[in-house]
Amino acid sequence: MNNTGRWLLWAGLILVLILYPKLFGIYYTNFFVTFAVFAVFSVSYNFLLGFTGLFSFGHAMFFGTGGYATALALKHIEGMPLIPALLFGFFAAALLALILSPLVVRVSGTAFAMLHLAFGQLMYVLALKLRTITGGEDGIGGFPLPDFQIPGILSVSIKDSANFYYFAMAVLGLSLWIMWFVTKTPFGQIQTGVRDNSKRVDYIGFKVPQTKAAVYVISGAFAGVAGSIYALFQNLISADGGLSVLISFTPVINVMVGGVASFFGPLLGTGVLQILTEITTRYTERVELVDGLILILVILFAPRGLMGFITYLKQRWGSPLAAKAPMEKVS
Repeated sequence: MNNTGRWLLWAGLILVLILYPKLFGIYYTNFFVTFAVFAVFSVSYNFLLGFTGLFSFGHAMFFGTGGYATALALKHIEGMPLIPALLFGFFAAALLALILSPLVVRVSGTAFAMLHLAFGQLMYVLALKLRTITGGEDGIGGFPLPDFQIPGILSVSIKDSANFYYFAMAVLGLSLWIMWFVTKTPFGQIQTGVRDNSKRVDYIGFKVPQTKAAVYVISGAFAGVAGSIYALFQNLISADGGLSVLISFTPVINVMVGGVASFFGPLLGTGVLQILTEITTRYTERVELVDGLILILVILFAPRGLMGFITYLKQRWGSPLAAKAPMEKVS
């Protein structure tokens, strides 16, 4: 696709997003906001796994921390504006990642994954036990939702579904763009270098632990943004809804289904699984079984995820000679 076609595609996509609430109504607008929240959460996870090779079972602790920080700020600080409340979630998740980073960047592989499972469960139990702060099993709900304001220019209520949709799309879209931009910078190249061969990166003079720490903080911070938007959207954050193991496994499945090696793979995986969940809930409550079956099928028949499968089809059908060459070489 040439540049003109690419710009037309992006312009069409932006136009559809602008008109989405009017075209599809409140129900599907809220459905799309849920998709966008978990898409950003999954991309932040893939920033850690796909681009740095750090596999985690505890990413929900950043998601939940962001949600709790925003909810607590709005509940206890009178007159707290919307954007500073959102930044509370961003910086709280980043601070948690910064505190943990000196320990976690020194391990990798199974140790990194299991250490995060332990930290995630610790955060979950703390959220249940510190009832006076977190609300225990009930969580924090019914906190004030301030208007989105640009002083002297604009003031809109985010209690309206369409207004919240535009606010969430702006924040989540900006978050996606920043993470994508980072992967295209020289730092992003070092990041993938750490994933592919950390010893070589260290040999040529770059600091591997510090690079991992920076990636870890960025990933955690944007997971916190997703958690903050989720808390605002639901007007509720709880241990089960923000810090449980199921929340930690959600981005893992989305990334595996969409494709680990692609920045946009988690978006595709989240979209496919959200649509399947929407359909299957009409017939059964055991949605997790369907998600598990999809994950098994993808691992067996498309181990590089749906984006990898699409790339394979493009190479096979889009360029017959390119697909034929390896076969001739083998024979």
